Amino acid sequence: MSVLWVLGAGQLGAMLKQAATPLGVDVRPVDIESTDTLALGPTDIVTAEREEWPDTVATKQLATHSNFVNLATFPQLADRLTQKQWLDRLELATAPWFSVEADSTAAKAHEILGERVLMKRRRGGYDGKGQYWLKQSESIEIPEEWKGQAIAEQAINFDEEVSLVGVRGKNGETHFYPLTLNLHINGILYASISPLERLKPLQSKAEAMLSKLMDALDYVGVMAMECFRIGDDLLINELAPRVHNSGHWTQAGASVCQFENHVRAVTGMPLAPANVKNQSMMINLIGIDVDYQWLNIKGLELYWYKKDVRPGRKVGHLNFCCDDLSVLQSALSTLNLPDPYPEAFTWLSKNLPQK
Repeated sequence: MSVLWVLGAGQLGAMLKQAATPLGVDVRPVDIESTDTLALGPTDIVTAEREEWPDTVATKQLATHSNFVNLATFPQLADRLTQKQWLDRLELATAPWFSVEADSTAAKAHEILGERVLMKRRRGGYDGKGQYWLKQSESIEIPEEWKGQAIAEQAINFDEEVSLVGVRGKNGETHFYPLTLNLHINGILYASISPLERLKPLQSKAEAMLSKLMDALDYVGVMAMECFRIGDDLLINELAPRVHNSGHWTQAGASVCQFENHVRAVTGMPLAPANVKNQSMMINLIGIDVDYQWLNIKGLELYWYKKDVRPGRKVGHLNFCCDDLSVLQSALSTLNLPDPYPEAFTWLSKNLPQK
């Protein structure tokens, strides 16, 4: 079996390695700042846990390997301008937008997109970073450093945020996980729930949208599509050509998790439709220290990333999967975490199916 190299050595790389171990696949995540000369073989395979990377000794070696799966896709989706252009080209619904250029003005942005406009950096920016609001009532102008470096989107008054995680094989075979309901606080994903019976009517529509994109890109592996739900319609907000935070619940809640299906896809193994086990929920651990007493809570599964704890940094997550909804509700009432977690727990309790 060839080695599967992962460009990036964060938590996603670690979870890919964990999922690949039972399959006998040797996964080697590589720090993007590494100065080591990697022992890449000609039949080895390269994937990535991130959309873009700096130009370093390690990344140069990996990014020039002939078996880097989806190499051409990353620059197209990492840049929000070309990502939006792909969505428009494929006639996939997204928020009205335009490219912020040297002559762009806030007045023109409001004329085109309305009273509230969100600017996003074309590159980078995640967990609420790389964003700048233009609100007509505040008479804010576009900063010079944003011109030519951003897109502007119409603010969407959405009902909910949902995501779809799918996997596509080299032969075009696709499988999808159930739609996931997500809660973001200050731009950071705090909690997810899946599956939900009430989201099932949107499943086929979401699958058709993501399939159209993956087929057009001839994409291989796991991709995530984050959407705004507005009534019975979906607008694509962001795309991630990799395993995704909103799919972490599949580690506990599905017969084959997103990480294993990604490994299968990029190495050419048979894919597997995921059988959903029970009701799942996921809670991100953000800027808080690990407490191993959490393991006393029934149904809780801890994933700790071994990162330095800093405000706003994802340092782990908790998965729950159970057919007894009272166990999930009990876990929410037992966990004692600082603000804004009470808001997240209330949201989870409200959106979990009722008995």
